[in-house]
Amino acid sequence: MSLDLSHIDAWVFDLDDTLYPPEQGVLGLIQKRINAFMVAAVGLPEEEAKVLQRQFLNEHGTTLAGLMANYAVDADKFLREVHDVPLDSLEPNPRLVEIVAALPGKKYVLTNGARFHATRVLEKIGLTPVMDGVFAIEDMDLTPKPAPATFRRFIERFDIDPKRAVFFEDTPRNLQPAKAMGMTTVLIGTPEQFALHGGPVGDWVDAIATDLLDFLTPYALKDAA
Repeated sequence: MSLDLSHIDAWVFDLDDTLYPPEQGVLGLIQKRINAFMVAAVGLPEEEAKVLQRQFLNEHGTTLAGLMANYAVDADKFLREVHDVPLDSLEPNPRLVEIVAALPGKKYVLTNGARFHATRVLEKIGLTPVMDGVFAIEDMDLTPKPAPATFRRFIERFDIDPKRAVFFEDTPRNLQPAKAMGMTTVLIGTPEQFALHGGPVGDWVDAIATDLLDFLTPYALKDAA
């Protein structure tokens, strides 16, 4: 049975591994940059730095937040270095653009990534013209999802009624504060991918979909003649 989204007028999307599939490898390139930055910043061997990076991610929401809490780092330098990756593997998706454009209401991106990274990714996919707003890590004052304050800041920025919003995200824990605010929540990906992010898939997830485009298509076309 499909999820009832007839009341939705705000469609909110995470960026990486949500608006494009993990197989396109962009997040993997970013992860390599993060690993290199960690080694230089904390002065540990690569494997130990990876363990610490994962700890930061789980405890603080992003590697940058963990670094800022424990080390003196240049946040702008981090964001620029880790996100400035080639997007050759990222494919335009005209069908997704068509479907997102047809959804009733406004569309937003809510990402822990840097604003310039979101801009590049949306442009490459082709989604730039259909998005009504982007809320990136700089807009969060570097306090990432899943911080509840970040979600409050997001809905205030765009005057969103959370009870009329749906949030699509590939990291289970990032959906929990959205659900607590009243949003409908959809987890995108596979159990194997969710396990990589750590944490359980709890009752704050209203629906799970392997493929975003397949999930959205019926909602975009239901009113079509």
